[in-house]
Amino acid sequence: MLQNNKGFQKLIRFGLLCVSLIALSACQQQVEPEQVNAPKPPTALSVGEGFENPLGYYESLPRFSWKMAEDSASMAQSAYQIQVASSVDLLNTTADLWDSQKTSSGETAWLRYAGEPLSSRQKAFWRVRLWDENDQPSVWSEVQTIELGLLSNKDWQAKWIGHPDTDLVKQPSQERLATAQYLRKTFIVEGEVQKARLYISAKGLFAPFINGEKVSEQDVMTPGWTPYAKRIESLTYDLTERLVQGENALAASIAGGWYAMRMAKFVEQDHLVPARLLAQLEITYRDGRVETLVTDDSWHATLDGPIRFASIYDGEKYDQNKEMAGWASTSFDQSEWVAAITETLGDNIAIKPKRHAPIRISEEMSVKEIVSNENGIVIFDFGQNMVGVPKLSIPVIDGQEVKVRFAEALHKGEFYTENYRSAKSTNYFLPNSSGHIEYTPTFTYHGYRYIEISGHDAAQAPSKDWATALVQHSDIDLHASFESSHPKLNQLTQNIIWGMRSNFYDIPLDCPQRDERLGWTGDAQVFVTPSMYMADVYGFWSAWLQSVREEQGEDGKIPVYIPFIEWINFASSGWGDAVTIIPWELYILTGDETILADNYDMMKGWLNFHEKKSKNHISNMNTFGDWLQPHPILLNEDDNGNRGNTNFSLIGTAYYARSVELTLNSARVLNKTADISSLSALHDKIKQAFLQQFFDQNLNLLDGIETQTTYLLGLAYDLFPQDKRHLALEKLIGLIDEADTHLRTGFLGTPLLSQVLQAEGRSDLVYELLFKESYPSWFYSINNGATTTWERWNSYSIEEGFNPQGMNSLNHYAYGTVSRWFYEGILGITPAEPGFKRINIAPQFGPQLTHAKGGYITPHGEVGVSWEMQGGYLMMTVTVPKNTTADIVLPSAEQASLTINGAKSSLQSLRELPPGEYAIEARILL
Repeated sequence: MLQNNKGFQKLIRFGLLCVSLIALSACQQQVEPEQVNAPKPPTALSVGEGFENPLGYYESLPRFSWKMAEDSASMAQSAYQIQVASSVDLLNTTADLWDSQKTSSGETAWLRYAGEPLSSRQKAFWRVRLWDENDQPSVWSEVQTIELGLLSNKDWQAKWIGHPDTDLVKQPSQERLATAQYLRKTFIVEGEVQKARLYISAKGLFAPFINGEKVSEQDVMTPGWTPYAKRIESLTYDLTERLVQGENALAASIAGGWYAMRMAKFVEQDHLVPARLLAQLEITYRDGRVETLVTDDSWHATLDGPIRFASIYDGEKYDQNKEMAGWASTSFDQSEWVAAITETLGDNIAIKPKRHAPIRISEEMSVKEIVSNENGIVIFDFGQNMVGVPKLSIPVIDGQEVKVRFAEALHKGEFYTENYRSAKSTNYFLPNSSGHIEYTPTFTYHGYRYIEISGHDAAQAPSKDWATALVQHSDIDLHASFESSHPKLNQLTQNIIWGMRSNFYDIPLDCPQRDERLGWTGDAQVFVTPSMYMADVYGFWSAWLQSVREEQGEDGKIPVYIPFIEWINFASSGWGDAVTIIPWELYILTGDETILADNYDMMKGWLNFHEKKSKNHISNMNTFGDWLQPHPILLNEDDNGNRGNTNFSLIGTAYYARSVELTLNSARVLNKTADISSLSALHDKIKQAFLQQFFDQNLNLLDGIETQTTYLLGLAYDLFPQDKRHLALEKLIGLIDEADTHLRTGFLGTPLLSQVLQAEGRSDLVYELLFKESYPSWFYSINNGATTTWERWNSYSIEEGFNPQGMNSLNHYAYGTVSRWFYEGILGITPAEPGFKRINIAPQFGPQLTHAKGGYITPHGEVGVSWEMQGGYLMMTVTVPKNTTADIVLPSAEQASLTINGAKSSLQSLRELPPGEYAIEARILL
């Protein structure tokens, strides 16, 4: 009877609603103590070096970071609280993994988790709230997640697998080892899947498939390049929504990549080893069951697939006759395949989660122009030097092999590949029928602007849609924002960005096209800071530094490229010093002490090696010198001039002093009290020896040829006494004047030019050098059609083609270091303390520019600068991010004309500006 009483039912529903609302209100009061003027919750939450909700994370003790909301009325953080729990529900109750409680601190980045170490596979949920400058709490941030990968070899049940004909016992041929292997296994899914994780790696490269589809459409050349004898990376993929009830198929093709076959110019024999796959699929069902599918001898393999040859340097050969329709699906007939062979995982090579984003396809680019079509050979121009592979859609003839070659530039109108040296960089496609085909290489990559296609159906008129460039690079977040009133400076900016994109290919390459493509440490140390201004590459550099640590010798020696392969076996000053320079520069920009702690022992080991290569604190270490200095003076018939004219011992001693100084600075940050006094004394001794060994009382060089780099090193690294710096500056400026206000610097000296001249009040000279049009200069390359930065200042000219001296990569980022001055000089943005908690803004003005703008995304938010000059009158807008303060320095400003946000002001009022946007106007006396 009661159930038919509608009035009673309404009363019950109303009562339940009231109870629910009261409970919800109480919960909100408990979880979100919002005040009337409460700050907005933190945003941009991340862990480690910028990972958002990572899957397959690598740290068991993660670091947490966030930013204050840009649209919050609050200015600064005074405290924070981080909670970490094993479920969302527990965040609202016990935060069972860790609760920092309210912690008085303005820090918003790199806060270390202090709970019990997280374990492999573990998923954690976290959130943060903050208190502002008025001690008002925010509500909680949105909940974020961390899910770890497999942290230890003990977590792997899988074995390495491959085709039995690649077993080294059978002494397989080089051709067989260069052929891609195809591996597959079917399995049954029964029950509702809660989650499915694929952990996968390879000795070489892998391309995984699930039920006939690619696991990832964007990831390529995985897992990447590490010191394979010590560590190989793994990736984690979420396959929860990709599995079906009943039969499923997991498959992968693999090739040698950086692990097998030849590496670099001369190295091949030591790399005649087979590629191997390692995979582990873990399926968790709603009912609690866990099934694990692993690579073992139950998998099937074939070498009879379409990729007949794959090489990093030499390209790929694809035979359409050997295509296997549906080979990665459940319906495929694998009866002619053979059982895979296995190798135990062991403990000698650590399998670790990949600690930075993999190489991915970042964009597609259409052909800009069909350059020529003669004798069945078509040349396409994409208008941009880049890295990746082309996706072809072309007409073919049955049995007629298509050949695709690559070039960076035309040499006097002709297709030219000699600067690739021994790298064949050629793809082949053998069609099994006439008609239209589509083909994209899988296990190779190319540095190129032009492609040449031959062997196609020449009766068909070529079309721009025959080829599409798939641009590939490590998946870095580009935020380069500098632009100016000068078109060539803007083109230079884009060239540098493309040089970075092209060479950030899992590791920092020197070049992406010829038979080298190595992680040269000298190139890396000069480019680390400018790259940080242009992209979020902290994770990229941190990951590479782990490889550097793994490659350091017991005597402290650092190879000249990382990962190391047998080719050049000596250490070089200016190159090995990357191990002190890169960690310190990253610390200054991020404020993350972890980067110093991780690398401190390596830094000390390198100092020990420096000491062994020195006598009386003067270096006799080998060096590449000021590499590719323009207009070198050849000292003998065997001198090709590549190492420049700066005294090698002087270079080595200057870098010895610099590495000691940076290690000393790191010791102070890390409170390594036992090292501070000894390093300080050693630094003083090296400085004294440097001065006495190389210079007289008037700073004339005692032995060798005076170069711009001679004095740049001493000034940049503070090796001259304070009362003699003016002499060194006069020497430097004199040498620049003798060169008709042109630079005469190579890889080591060029990055120091702008830093030293600005520090000495001569930014006018930086402007003159930057805007030079003739060789050697940055604009010289632009005037000759460059779309990336070059290895030599004169690698190429439109009239003469390639420089006959060799070493002519047209995609080298080293001279792109000038972009640092775009941000630190022209915009004037520098950290007043590590991590930009305090910011200096001191823009440098010159008559060459009427306006410039840009910004940098600090750990706290973006600092922005935009300025315009009209008849000596400055109009500037500055944005100071939340939780920071800024000092704006305008030494040449006429104080009487200064206004801030429309109000008369003084230069002193430009100090310690709180967060906000400021419109500044003043007359500037240039």
